[in-house]
Parts: sequence; structure tokens; C-alpha cells
Amino acid sequence: MAVTGGGPHRGGGPAAPGDDAGPPVAPGRAQRTRGWSGTLRGYALEVRGSVRDGERGPLLVIAGLIVIWGLFQALDDNFLSPRNLSNLSVDIVGTGLVAVGIVFVLLIREIDLSVGSVSGLAGAVFAVLNVNQGMPEGLAVLVAIAGGMVVGAFHGFFFAWLGVPAFVVTLAGLLIWNGLTLYLLGASGTINIDEEGLVASLTSRHFGDDVAAYAVAALGTAGYFLAAHRKRSRHRAAGMPYRQTPEIWVRAGVLAAISFAAAYTLNRFQGLPLALLIFLSVLVVSDYVLRRTRYGRRVYALGGGVEAARRAGISVERVRIAMFMVSGTLAAFGGLFVASGLTSASPTTARAAGSGMLLINAIAAAVIGGTSLFGGRGSPWSVLLGVLVIQSIASGMGLLGVQDAVQFMITGGVLLAAVAADALTRRAAARRGRP
Repeated sequence: MAVTGGGPHRGGGPAAPGDDAGPPVAPGRAQRTRGWSGTLRGYALEVRGSVRDGERGPLLVIAGLIVIWGLFQALDDNFLSPRNLSNLSVDIVGTGLVAVGIVFVLLIREIDLSVGSVSGLAGAVFAVLNVNQGMPEGLAVLVAIAGGMVVGAFHGFFFAWLGVPAFVVTLAGLLIWNGLTLYLLGASGTINIDEEGLVASLTSRHFGDDVAAYAVAALGTAGYFLAAHRKRSRHRAAGMPYRQTPEIWVRAGVLAAISFAAAYTLNRFQGLPLALLIFLSVLVVSDYVLRRTRYGRRVYALGGGVEAARRAGISVERVRIAMFMVSGTLAAFGGLFVASGLTSASPTTARAAGSGMLLINAIAAAVIGGTSLFGGRGSPWSVLLGVLVIQSIASGMGLLGVQDAVQFMITGGVLLAAVAADALTRRAAARRGRP
């Protein structure tokens, strides 16, 4: 199977194309200990070793997702219908974008409790500027997203430069921005946005041509295959651990099967949703920044230890502020998708976003997918698995007419199980002498 090392993603979310492996290992020894043996039994042993060495988390999430889908399909045969799965692919986007921002903050061992309020504020700012003030939609969108970035910088300043704990800063932000949202909407209450406008189209627009969905599936598979081979060649030349060619083919084949099955299902309803395409693009860009840039390596280094990062010449304060700015920006972006799905901004939804399910679901999606609450481990791609679990539960409960109270309890139980698994994984790694 894979010749894996101790890279940033070890034990985290699904390793995206181009993720880096760990410390160098002599090629001969790597081949002897973890190489492809050429037999089915050998491959099975390598799979077991890979799972034991850090891929158990994502596989357990995938297994859990299969169980959830199977259970809800048995209870209601509409759950896996093309219509419901297409709606599910759109519903995950708002929460997913907010959760990606949470990942950036979790990687440096911090938390942002204000993301729900920031998302509600962004929707309110857009609605007030566009509907009440007559500002063009495009400009109102930019102002709303820029507002999220400024809010993130505000949080980062108090945390990084003044030393106020991030928990306290963002908890205060939760109240401040939620109050500001209610103030902006107070005079007019609910503000309905144009159902044919730019923001509304974020969740209503679909690419009906079958080619669009299949093209995205093909590009994604080809991109992974080429990146994996490039990484293999680079690591092999440097004497570092690398994946064997048969494993790359197997992984690419599995990815292709899943991607084209998803494309086929989406095409049976209305085609590829614009919201899903944007979400996948954000995941690709975010993962590239974290894994393939110097700044991303600084983020992982800071998550591994503040003092070690500082001694390595990393400007800890600047990285911290930047991570909260990313979190605020993506929270605002996600808030626009929430407003798009509702085609309105209202005090009720603002309260719910600030202190209710959006905040909880975003944190849960990041953690369930495999991002560690203890910092230094995780990937934006982990959000995709986590938010699918969370939204699948919500969708299934909705189809069955289950009370919200039950959904809260189930979501909380899943989150607790994910955090407990993360803690046990770290404890086991510590016993084996790994970081």
C-alpha cells in the first residue's frame, strides 16, 4: 500500500492531491517495509498497515456515512433519490464553507465561536445594501465578504497582539455581531432578496448539460492521478516515502467510480449545482494553500508548537491574524449561501445562525471529518466528509419528520464520538512515541 510518513496530514482528513509525506526514509528500507509485494495478500496487508498508520479516521467516517445512508434509505426510499441527493449537495455548501474557515483556525490550536454570527451579519449587510440602499448586487457581495475579513482581523488583533484568549474574543464577537445583525434588520425585519438575482442564483443555478458534471468528475480524477504521480516521482528522487504505482491506480479508480456515480445521479435531476462547483473549488484552493505553499507549512508548524514555530523564524502573530481573517471571510461567504437558500435575511435566521445549528454544525463538520481540536492535523477536504455526515442526518430526519430535539441529540453524540476518537488517537500515537 502506501509508503507513508509523518506528514502534516497523518491521522487527519482525507489526503488531498499533493499532500506531503513525512521525514526522509532510505528507499531500500521503505521498499522492504512497506513496498508493493505484487500479490493480493500483500496488498491486503499493506491496506491494513496504511489504515493502522493514519487512515483509519477517514475510513471510519466513510463507513459511518454508508451506514447513515443505508439506514435512512431503508426508512424512506426517497432519501437516495436524485432529487434529495441533489438538494443535499446544495445544502452542504453554506455550512461547508464556514467549516473550511474553522479548519484554518483549528490547525493553529484555536477556535472561532463567532462564525455563525459573522455569516448572519454578511447576509444582513448584503440585504440592507442591495435591497434597502439600492447598491448593485456584485458590489454588495464584495462589501459583505470584506466585512467578514475585517471582523476576522479584529478578532485576530485582540488574540494575537493583546493576548486575549481566542475563546473569549470570539465568544464576545458572537454576541457583538449577532447584535449588530439584529440592529441592521430591526427597523424592517425580514428583507427578501431578488429571487432572480446574483445571490439567489448561488443555490438555484444548475448546469443542466450532462457534460458539465462528467467533465468535473474527469478533471478531478485526472488531477488526483497526475498529482499523485508527480509527488511519487519527487519523493522517490529525494529518498522519501512514496506511494506505489498500483496503489495510485487503485485510489484513482475508486475516486473515478465515486465521482462519475455522483455526476450520473446529479444529471438525473437538474445537473451540476453551481453551489457544489464553488464549494469544490474552494476546497481545492484551500488545500493547495495549506499543503503546497510556504504559508501553509507555517500554519502546520504553528499548530505543532508555538515556541518551536517562533524559534524557526515564523511570525506567530501574523499567522494567527491571517487564520482568523480566513475564518471570517469564509464565514461571510457561507452566510451568503445561507441567505441564498432562504432568499431572505431575517432576525430569526440571524439568531439561529449566531448561536444555533450553523455554528454547531460547522465545528462538528470540521472535527468529524478528521481535523484535530489539538492542532497541527487536518485538511480542508476533511470538511467534505464531515458536512456530508451532518447534513445527511438533517436531511434524513427531515424526511422522517423527526423533531429538532432528536436531531440535536444525535448531532451532539456524533460530535462527541469524533472528539473522543481524536483524543484516543493522539494518546495512542503518544504511546508509540509519535507527535
